[in-house]
Amino acid sequence: MIYFQSLTQTELAELLKPVSFPKARRSAAPEAAAGEFSSAENQLKAEKKARYRAKQIFHWVYQRTVTDWDQMSDLSKDLRAWLRENVEIYRLPQRVNQQALDGTHKFLWNLADGKTVESVIIPAALQEKENPDRDFDEQPAEKFAGAPVDNKSLSSERWSRLTACISSQVGCAMSCKFCLTGIQGLDRHLQVHEIVGQVHELRRIAPITNIVFMGMGEPLHNLENVAKACKILLDEDGLNFSKRKVTVSTSGLVPAIEALGREVDVSLAISLNASTDEQRSRIMPVNRKWNLEALLGACRDYPLGKHRRITFEYVLLKDFNDSLEDAARVFALLRGIPSKLNLIPFNEHPGSEFKRPSDETVRKFQKYFIDRNVTATVRISRGRDILAACGQLRSVFGTARGTDRHRDWAGSPGPS
Repeated sequence: MIYFQSLTQTELAELLKPVSFPKARRSAAPEAAAGEFSSAENQLKAEKKARYRAKQIFHWVYQRTVTDWDQMSDLSKDLRAWLRENVEIYRLPQRVNQQALDGTHKFLWNLADGKTVESVIIPAALQEKENPDRDFDEQPAEKFAGAPVDNKSLSSERWSRLTACISSQVGCAMSCKFCLTGIQGLDRHLQVHEIVGQVHELRRIAPITNIVFMGMGEPLHNLENVAKACKILLDEDGLNFSKRKVTVSTSGLVPAIEALGREVDVSLAISLNASTDEQRSRIMPVNRKWNLEALLGACRDYPLGKHRRITFEYVLLKDFNDSLEDAARVFALLRGIPSKLNLIPFNEHPGSEFKRPSDETVRKFQKYFIDRNVTATVRISRGRDILAACGQLRSVFGTARGTDRHRDWAGSPGPS
């Protein structure tokens, strides 16, 4: 059995070619084996019909959210019977759904092997765009923390966008010192259908506008499956996301950055988080293999379309990388790269050695770049009360293994 969400439209059409072989031609050439064609003309007809059927099926599953082959009324009975026997529309079972005070939703999914992963729907309020970060004197103290909302509905018109933060691995091998997922270690890669399945399920819940590969795992450590998943997400007959609305984030796997640029046209985000190699190696072991020079060289060579920029994410850690001297070094590092800086005040979690800097420190750091005409935004931390913010995702609870015998950091048992 093949999972539908693991197939690109081209692969689905290839599967459908034998089923699309013209019946009249079959009877005229009974000696032809399944999938063989008596002439080039018949093969072209079958290919054309298969492509058309694949397009129909993509529309049914991804745009109409139909998951029962028998409900696809414009497909023949024979084709529906073949699909039932050979292709399964994957459903990702939801185990826990938590909602934060600020409207963020976090989902814990059960995988077929008993392991679990998390993904998040992050709402951005319309009024946040009306209060630009340049108005430093008017910013309230809680500017960089997601404030409670009155209307928590994910379909509410109060949201300017709904971003799905999805996972690419069960756990993570990168061991970044500020990330709760990294503490777990890596259990395994997610398969294509498990990655696409997260978006498919979340789209059934809310009108998702953006996708970020910033959940559990290092996306480029699972490059083959992530790149293929991106192609399915971008398919205009399927989930139909714009290439500008799908962002793949990486801690800095240099060869994979180069490969990603060849494989698929999506936005790239780099987890920078330091202004020197010594500093970065202390919190991000990947820097010991690919240092800042190698990483930024790959960024300069990354194929960017017109008006496209690389996002550099910078987690601000109190008294570690949040000084104006750090800001000056980062400014120098990024010179010449079409880029924007996304500042992330550290989201604390139990057991972490780091602390969140004050909002005043964050504002001063941001202002350094804005005064030099560099785009620098501060990511409003959403979902911190349910450990759904950046760097806080994990499996059941605190382990990549996903079993109930493990307990979370506070010592309470995982859900049954």
